[in-house]
Amino acid sequence: MGHLHTDKKILNRVKRLQGQIGAVEQALHNPDHGCIEVLQQVAAIKGAVNGLMNELIESHLRHHVIGDQCAIDEHELEEFMKLLKRYA
Repeated sequence: MGHLHTDKKILNRVKRLQGQIGAVEQALHNPDHGCIEVLQQVAAIKGAVNGLMNELIESHLRHHVIGDQCAIDEHELEEFMKLLKRYA
């Protein structure tokens, strides 16, 4: 996936994840943060990782599976991504 280094959307997702993980680490070092707060932060990270995975899969499909050789049925691709997001 050599094209990923130029994908700002994916790079921004990774940067947000880094910030979220750092916030969890800080919360774990702070005795004033409760378990529920940390669990909420971890749930947000889980959602963000799922979003990143979906972006990577779509990018892979567009660049390596479909490529430039054929016309893309955007509706079919969108429906496939919805299905993938529902079950992944």
